[in-house]
Amino acid sequence: MHKTTLEQWSLLEKVIELGSFAKAAEETHRSQSSVSYNLALLQERLGIALLVPEGRRAVLTPAGELLLTQVKPLLKAFAYVETRASSLRNGMRTRLDLVVDSIFPRSHLFAILRQFQQRYPQTQVHLTEAQENVALPAHTEADVMILPRRQDMTGRGEWLMNVDFIAVAHRDHPLFALNILNDETLAAWPLIRIAGSDSAQQSTSEAWTFSTIDAAIDAVMYQVGYGWLPEERIREQLEAGVLKTLPLGHGVRRATPLHLIVKKDLMPLDEQVETLLKLLTSAK
Repeated sequence: MHKTTLEQWSLLEKVIELGSFAKAAEETHRSQSSVSYNLALLQERLGIALLVPEGRRAVLTPAGELLLTQVKPLLKAFAYVETRASSLRNGMRTRLDLVVDSIFPRSHLFAILRQFQQRYPQTQVHLTEAQENVALPAHTEADVMILPRRQDMTGRGEWLMNVDFIAVAHRDHPLFALNILNDETLAAWPLIRIAGSDSAQQSTSEAWTFSTIDAAIDAVMYQVGYGWLPEERIREQLEAGVLKTLPLGHGVRRATPLHLIVKKDLMPLDEQVETLLKLLTSAK
């Protein structure tokens, strides 16, 4: 059996956090004598002093500070378990499966997930990043999907946003030394293409295909070729002048629509899914 309890350590944390036994007693709805007794018992069972008086306050000894620091993650984990249990008792969702196409702006995505986590810390979001037109088993289990196609086998969606692609190359690429850029002059250089995208269409260039956006960006950065890349993902390189927009007569910009798809089985929607959908649509 353990010599000490989480309750005793939690009371110690409260005394230090609030600055007095009286405030800790009020916060935890106990008598001050109960708080004092539990902390005295905690120190007795450990055989070391955790608190010393300093004026009207009780402060941690070096040993108390060390041990409380080690115990705090356990207190936090235990509080999380109790919150999860409460959610299960009240029928609250504890997991939400989300599939997002890799071209969805990450700055938007993580800002949305952070807001969602703050509102529903007991709900775990399982995120799968998908490539366009690449089938994933996760699609059949996902609650919410953000995909270029409007209709998925698990549900029907609506337009969410357009993702802008822009034709770029490294600033030192030989293309910028040419007087005229058209399909004929572009054909002499490899087109860097993201797997599943339509970047190679309407181009006579040889296409080099990369499975991820990051790999395609690196290929353009290393002057392997030129390509249409998501503007949001290369904004820093554009602002720094490392990547430059190709001076094409037309077709510099392209857009890919993304659609928000909700699993058919979720009707009517639960609170967490409704909140996530509102966060996604408001971030457009």
